[in-house]
Amino acid sequence: MNRTDRLYALVEDLRAISPRCRSARQLAKRFEVSVRTIERDIAALQESGVPIYAEPGRSGGYAIDKTHSLPPLNFTPAEAVAIAIALSRAGDQPFARQARSALRKVVAAMPGSEGELARELASRVQLIAPVETGEQIQPLGRAGVSRTIEDALLRRRVLHLEYADRKGALTSRDVEPGVFLGGRGGFWYLVAWCRLRDDVRVFRLDRIAGASVSEERCPDRPLEGYVSDVPDMIVHGTVLD
Repeated sequence: MNRTDRLYALVEDLRAISPRCRSARQLAKRFEVSVRTIERDIAALQESGVPIYAEPGRSGGYAIDKTHSLPPLNFTPAEAVAIAIALSRAGDQPFARQARSALRKVVAAMPGSEGELARELASRVQLIAPVETGEQIQPLGRAGVSRTIEDALLRRRVLHLEYADRKGALTSRDVEPGVFLGGRGGFWYLVAWCRLRDDVRVFRLDRIAGASVSEERCPDRPLEGYVSDVPDMIVHGTVLD
């Protein structure tokens, strides 16, 4: 986490527990930095006008005056897409129309570049319909794999995968991630251009043994090419607007 992100996260963390406080040691452990770094960050926030104050005593720490620290509600592109996915998977439900309206307001309130990034990311999350009633959502696989793929899709970077076939044999693949695909049976898949096979391939997330993001940017490929050959499936996109 870079310093800008950490400063923002510190404010959000203190606001979430206000009027309670957290000690510098607790914050240091939470953000995996030194106590001195936290103290410098808090000082910088105070100098910029954020109403953070110190509570003395053994059980003291830093607290924030929530009534004087309510900036406009901002969502990241990934958060907006997460909401859209949840709505898409829920199907018919009470207040569904209002939920869609709320999501449109979230996207409309995002700064222009962030809104466009959210729409681009949403176009790369596809769902297979219809989802059968009572279908169980399966585990995404090894810890961190899903987050790594999310990062690669968001930043449009080449992924390195360790992938196991049906028999458990592992192969190493460099792939250009195209689409997150929610499939029948509750499984999620990554549809990507596989450089080993020089073609589009579908990777089931629970079979990905490891994933890492490179710094190489993916070349532009038509998005339609990633899902046009998926057989016997009706595919629809994640809708933000």
